[in-house]
Amino acid sequence: MAVKEPITGFAVAVVREDGRWRCSPLDTAALGELDAAITELRKLRSTGAVFGLLAVDDEFFVIVRPSPGGAGLLLSDAAAALDYDIAADVLDLLRVDPPDEDDDVLWPEGDLEVLADLGMPGPELEVIVNEVELYPDEQLQMIAQRCGFSDEFGKLLDEL
Repeated sequence: MAVKEPITGFAVAVVREDGRWRCSPLDTAALGELDAAITELRKLRSTGAVFGLLAVDDEFFVIVRPSPGGAGLLLSDAAAALDYDIAADVLDLLRVDPPDEDDDVLWPEGDLEVLADLGMPGPELEVIVNEVELYPDEQLQMIAQRCGFSDEFGKLLDEL
């Protein structure tokens, strides 16, 4: 099930505190293990919103938003769980079975309202997820723009 080649992409922590956005890189281990991403995000103590944006191998993205009772999660393509441990971890946490290998349909799994309180309503997030001709980094840039942190996000991606 696990991809043996090194996973490419990026993992970014996004924090909103006192009306200001801040983006910082997460350790690359966050791309391979959901627990690593959640643990790193929980270390970022904040009175405001904290969430992670993970773009994996130009294939899919994951939004992770830790909460006291667990984590809000959105996986852009449930079929990624067939090839990537982190996507399988997301489905496990959501208690959702992975799709059959025969299914050639892209569908998101998780909470489309995960960023609704930050300006990204579920129906709009669903439209972005369904833009299949876009790469995950482009989809995440659209989310950043809609929520209001595209400048900070873009600067960080330029540095990575």
